[in-house]
Amino acid sequence: MRLSIILPIYNEEENIKKLYEEIKEVLGNLAVSYEIIAINDGSYDKSYQVIKEIAQKDNFFRAVSFRKNFGQTAALAAGLEFSKGEIIIPMDADLQNDPADIPRLLEKLNEGFDVVSGWRKNRQDKLLTRKIPSWLANYLISFITGLRLHDYGCMLKAYKSEVIKDVRLYGEMHRFVPAYVFWHGAKVGELTVNHRPRIYGQTKYGLSRSFRVILDLLTVKFLTKYSTRPMHFFGYIGYGLLFLSFLSGLLAVSLRIFINLSFISTPLPLLTVFLFLVGLQFILMGLLAEILIRIYYEFPSRPIYSVKERINF
Repeated sequence: MRLSIILPIYNEEENIKKLYEEIKEVLGNLAVSYEIIAINDGSYDKSYQVIKEIAQKDNFFRAVSFRKNFGQTAALAAGLEFSKGEIIIPMDADLQNDPADIPRLLEKLNEGFDVVSGWRKNRQDKLLTRKIPSWLANYLISFITGLRLHDYGCMLKAYKSEVIKDVRLYGEMHRFVPAYVFWHGAKVGELTVNHRPRIYGQTKYGLSRSFRVILDLLTVKFLTKYSTRPMHFFGYIGYGLLFLSFLSGLLAVSLRIFINLSFISTPLPLLTVFLFLVGLQFILMGLLAEILIRIYYEFPSRPIYSVKERINF
């Protein structure tokens, strides 16, 4: 299997058939072996009915249906687990991603990249609720991760399966996958892709998602750098607070000795005790985190989704 196309789908009944036809036309011209995996993420419209009808006519179109809505990251995780292609390309199912960009992504991969990330340079979305929060989020993610990309939120990307198959996804982590594999040595490129206005259905993204993305980013950064040594993270903070506690106490004693300033005349003694206790708590938190990490690695990982039905696997 050369190519796997992954389509996370949530209430896109009007878009699925047209998207399928566009993908089939593009892949037919490429003359490569492929599979299309549609993940029904708990849709409550007729999306899964449309998916089943297509799957009954096309053995290369595979379907996975969740028992409820688990989110886009879980849908992508399922697609990765069930895919067999050497190259994996996820796409949004709202027709805003253009299947005509698939050959261009493959050409970019052939230049020596492990991952090619789409950049919706001329994005067809609302300015205040979509574009501006996205610009800010992309800048922040690029700053924290060290990987400069213009559009982390674009679902249309191309991955070599060898760099993504072992990635564990959770939260909103699907947008951080390029940074995650970059931290592990993958070569990441970027390509301007076509972005079309939404015609049918409603967007599933709102302004509130930007705040969740930032929290997930901090989680990913922590787990990537300190997942096997959390004591270093909490311990350094604890040492810093204990050192500040020592300086605060030293200053309070010095004021008492040299200028006869009473301890109760300044907040320094209280600050000393506070910093000491908080620093000690951080060190103990590091110890607890070490214990939890060992439990995590001793037990097999549990899936973040539940499958109800599979077709053509």
